[in-house]
Amino acid sequence: MDKYAVFGNPIEHSKSPAIHTQFAASLGEQIDYRAILAPIDGFKKSVTDFFVQGGLGANVTMPFKEQAYELVDERTELATIVGAVNTIKLLDDGRLLGDNTDGVGFVNDLLANNVELKGKRILLIGAGGAARGVVLPLLAQQPSEIVIVNRTAAKAKALAELFAQYGKVTGYGFDDLPVGDYSLIVNSTSSSMLGELPALNKKHLSGCDCVYDMFYSLKSTLFMQWAQDHKADINVLDGSGMLVGQAAQAFYVWRNKMPEILPVVRALKAGELK
Repeated sequence: MDKYAVFGNPIEHSKSPAIHTQFAASLGEQIDYRAILAPIDGFKKSVTDFFVQGGLGANVTMPFKEQAYELVDERTELATIVGAVNTIKLLDDGRLLGDNTDGVGFVNDLLANNVELKGKRILLIGAGGAARGVVLPLLAQQPSEIVIVNRTAAKAKALAELFAQYGKVTGYGFDDLPVGDYSLIVNSTSSSMLGELPALNKKHLSGCDCVYDMFYSLKSTLFMQWAQDHKADINVLDGSGMLVGQAAQAFYVWRNKMPEILPVVRALKAGELK
């Protein structure tokens, strides 16, 4: 069977083998997908050995996405802009192609959940790597504007300037964030992992249809609960769909077949993926 793997450290928690096995079954594909623990100082050797031994593609998770960027021979435009690689494909000529599927997976999850993006104003909380990875795929959906807000305003403005040539993107600190009709509010920070809330005022929820927390959780995150407490009819989504969505995009990069996201998300949330 065609060999694929995910590399990380730690890696035992990874749902990728179960997700990709389910993708393959749903599409009638035969693959062998494994989780591989790469030594902190031995990532390059682990990945190189895997491809020498017949591997066709790999996913890369923390903390190796930047090392994967340096390892590959060629990168997609998105991976180049983001500065990180989470998907590697063996090309026909033996070179390695690096891609970043996080942002595309995120957008595909939004679309699968019927979240409208075209012509809408989007508020993106955070200006780190997670935010950087989703701006360009979001802009491809032609929103009216993406507003980035961050605790350090300079970081938000710098990230906005990086993507200014692709669409309307602006950056602010929380204190000077304009009140507006944000149809979608996305939390890309690690606040939910830490049991904290981003410093967002409830007034910014007034025109919001959906909030999305990139943190994967089997129950509502603190940010999702906060949004529901202040707007009862708001749609709330966590990062489980993004997790599955980025995996689906990686599967497509490797196999040229796009799996359905929502059935696998439901199985993940039900604890059926082991």
